[in-house]
Amino acid sequence: MASAIENTLIERLAPLEPKVLLLRDDSHLHAGHAGARDGGHYQLTLVSEHFVDLGRLARHREVMRYLSDLIPSPIHALSVRALAPAEYSALN
Repeated sequence: MASAIENTLIERLAPLEPKVLLLRDDSHLHAGHAGARDGGHYQLTLVSEHFVDLGRLARHREVMRYLSDLIPSPIHALSVRALAPAEYSALN
């Protein structure tokens, strides 16, 4: 079952038509970190045709266009891995 933050990300990132959307909650690794009291630490892998021909920075900007208001709460830290489908296939 997806968490509330996962559901929010799925909904928010839907315009990018993700082929793959993986979210890993690493909050437990940051227990006691003062800045993390109001938000969690997450790693996002997002695969989309929208990233074809975009550089890394442009891809991250595109993701943050949909998520920036979620930082610093409920997301304190977000690591983004944004890939085109061919790049993702090459890794797997």
